[in-house]
Amino acid sequence: MPSRPDHTSPTALFGSEGELVSLSIAVEPRLLEDLLDALAKLTFPVNPELCHRPAQVTVEFPAYRSRVAEVREALASNGFEAERLRATGVLAAAGGP
Repeated sequence: MPSRPDHTSPTALFGSEGELVSLSIAVEPRLLEDLLDALAKLTFPVNPELCHRPAQVTVEFPAYRSRVAEVREALASNGFEAERLRATGVLAAAGGP
């Protein structure tokens, strides 16, 4: 008898470059333009979603897990704290299936 898939835990999404994750980093509003400029220099396209709060802006975008090191390097070389970058599974970030 075949078992039913467990839908209680999120499943990862995979593409040609591996697992797709959601990356996010929060910055002060005055640093938003500099952050977007740094992300624009990456070797892959970034379509950021911005979440504005009074003292910070959170920038989120999907990327393959294999690209996380490139993003961290770009952040660090542009004066941002690369360790503040968070990566979560896309389905986990979206609330699962």
